[in-house]
Amino acid sequence: MQRFLRHFSAKRTPQGLPIPASGQVPNNAGGYSWTVDDWTQLDRFLILGSEGGTYYATEGRLTRENAEAVVRCIQADGPRTIARIIEISETGRAPKNDPALFALALCAAYGSPETKGLALAKLPQVARIGTHLFHFLTYIEGFRGWGRAMRRSVGTWYNSKTPDQLALQLIKYGARDGWSHRDALRLAHPVPASAAHELLYHWATKEEPEKQGLEAEPPELLKAYLQVREQASAEVAVPLIRRHRLPREALPTELLTDARVWEALLDEMPMEAMIRNLATMTRVGLLAPMSAASRLVVERLRDQERLRKARLHPIKVLAALVTYQQGFGMRSRESSWNPVTEVVDALNDAFYLAFGNASPSGKRIVIGLDVSGSMDGGVVAGIPGMTPRVASAALSLVMTATEPDVTTLAFSDQLVPISISRSQRLDDVVKSVSGIPFGGTDCALPMIWATERGIKADAFVILTDSETWFGDIHPAQALRAYREKMGIPAKLIVVGMVANRFTIADPTDRAMLDVVGFDTAVPQIMADFIGGRL
Repeated sequence: MQRFLRHFSAKRTPQGLPIPASGQVPNNAGGYSWTVDDWTQLDRFLILGSEGGTYYATEGRLTRENAEAVVRCIQADGPRTIARIIEISETGRAPKNDPALFALALCAAYGSPETKGLALAKLPQVARIGTHLFHFLTYIEGFRGWGRAMRRSVGTWYNSKTPDQLALQLIKYGARDGWSHRDALRLAHPVPASAAHELLYHWATKEEPEKQGLEAEPPELLKAYLQVREQASAEVAVPLIRRHRLPREALPTELLTDARVWEALLDEMPMEAMIRNLATMTRVGLLAPMSAASRLVVERLRDQERLRKARLHPIKVLAALVTYQQGFGMRSRESSWNPVTEVVDALNDAFYLAFGNASPSGKRIVIGLDVSGSMDGGVVAGIPGMTPRVASAALSLVMTATEPDVTTLAFSDQLVPISISRSQRLDDVVKSVSGIPFGGTDCALPMIWATERGIKADAFVILTDSETWFGDIHPAQALRAYREKMGIPAKLIVVGMVANRFTIADPTDRAMLDVVGFDTAVPQIMADFIGGRL
């Protein structure tokens, strides 16, 4: 009798076969998983993107699958889709804004007339800077042409800004993706909102402000920009930077090797620009041990309110930490620097602060880190070196720092020895997981381990790409076996680390939850779900 059950059982099914009557589908690795719904896949795409693809899916295939899911969301409920795009974009829950811009362009191309109009009307909320606008224009031209509504939307983007704000956009974000403000303004042809707008439009399209014969006075920022371009010296640039908050992009390249220039820029430098330029400021000698500039950077990195207002995403902090502490760039080792220890420590602290303050669940939690070969393929949000394996290890530290009773395991096709504790530095953990050899994927192992050892756990949190295929039992079955043996109604949270459509969480089990890795809301959502507050 047992021979029949070895081949067909709802309690123990090899991962290379579907659980009977479960609705599972083949995943990319050759195993079987469930699929998430289109709204969950929309969130995964908006937060994780599809750049770099995954171990099993090329970037092109992953992007097509996500775009098709977004279009289905648009056709099901266009306004809801746009609202979700805006929410994730405006609250800084995604490392990059590109997926939101791409999805908004899809809304403007494939939605109903009402959805198309709403998408174009909401453009300024998603495209907040010139770079965003140019990305959107690149995407939209892949789907549709420039009609009256499109011209009106782009014109509104420019006219909605004050002259000072507009001058900053024209100077700081001059050209991206083969687009310039000259191109966009000539296509949109907006009626200027004021005489100052008219002057700036003429300058952006003709570059002859002194010959325009216009009555408006150029904004002070534009005057400062023209002066520093004409007199490219630190003596001229430094007071202009401090007086008019000239951005780095306004300066001639030859001035960007002068520590005095960088010191002036640092005074009002936005947070994201600051962490992006840590290496340069160290290389030119501005950031040094115990220097005033280093103390200022450290103070800002440890200011949670400043981090929140800047929408500085944790993964950008993590990428800055990994790059800065190693002393050379991800793409090239030609330019190097000596990292300042205080700055490295502050980046480590800023990573946790960028998630906000999550209230702990107070429950017993087992975290399972998927460190299989597939987790080393592709990148999270298109950030070089930020593999799902590295990103998941960093994310596990956030939970370890929040929850009082956590055990962390790493697994591939077997359990992998790893030491992760709340006292460890983030960069140490990243190094430890980066050196783990490749292996297959068995996401059931954390539950099997706890069952065999009689470990009491209220929840299992698995950080994975859900491309599981190796084991003799599916993760959901292993969890139910654990519940039955231990008499504990343990929950399962699956933290998706790539934007594919698979999950190991049974959608019919209310004690299983899918969340999107590196959504800044994840720590609190997980704590609320485990603690019964959600």
